[in-house]
Amino acid sequence: MSTKSKVTEKEFDTVKTFRAIKEKMSLDMSKMSFEEIKRYIKSRSQKLKQE
Repeated sequence: MSTKSKVTEKEFDTVKTFRAIKEKMSLDMSKMSFEEIKRYIKSRSQKLKQE
């Protein structure tokens, strides 16, 4: 019994998207102090709640 897998192209690649988001956040926060990071995260979470 053999199985054949069908290769399909994804319209949205979750792993690729979240990796890009994490890299951007890491770059944004790389030179911030702890207090600046807390404000950054708080401001981002407020934007998500508004949408």
